[in-house]
Amino acid sequence: MFEVRFHGRGGQGAVTAADLLALAAFEEGRQAQSFPNFGSERMGAPVVAYCRLGERAIRTREPVVAPDCVIVIDPTLVHQVDLFAGLGPDGYLLVNSSRALEDLGLGSLAARFRPERLLTVPATEVALRQIGKPLPNAAMLGGFAALTAEVTIAAVSSAIRERFSANPSVAERNVAAVAEVFQHAREVMSANGRTMLGAPAD
Repeated sequence: MFEVRFHGRGGQGAVTAADLLALAAFEEGRQAQSFPNFGSERMGAPVVAYCRLGERAIRTREPVVAPDCVIVIDPTLVHQVDLFAGLGPDGYLLVNSSRALEDLGLGSLAARFRPERLLTVPATEVALRQIGKPLPNAAMLGGFAALTAEVTIAAVSSAIRERFSANPSVAERNVAAVAEVFQHAREVMSANGRTMLGAPAD
């Protein structure tokens, strides 16, 4: 089982991102579950959402305390919340930022984790360009697909189209954002000499 924990703020779509990831796994014939963990439910408050992916039925409903991957949708949470609690040395970290981890004050992570599994992607900037709004949640899944290869870009795109079937224009703009972040992640990883895990973008 592969467990993912999303960190964001209210209104940024962390819960929707977890749902989309679960739906993408279903598209590929896998088992999945997603659910949120709200603190105070207000715009801007820290929000945590979870997603589990597996090959067999997933029966646990406990919060994800030892994630295989942490996705940080809002980088301002970096020094406010213990984002990396339970993340093992082989875990993946994906942060929404146009800045490097060192510039975010997270340079020490390279010593604690495998550097090739740490990545920042400018999902908010891509969302503004492709969607017209600073909603980076779906776009982050492009980075997740490239970094972990746990889902394909095709499955993520299919999940978005299904979720937003009532508004095809919104769906396609989000699909474009996912594809751009996916490609950006691949280029960064390749430039750093990392093995490319994700399938090529369609």
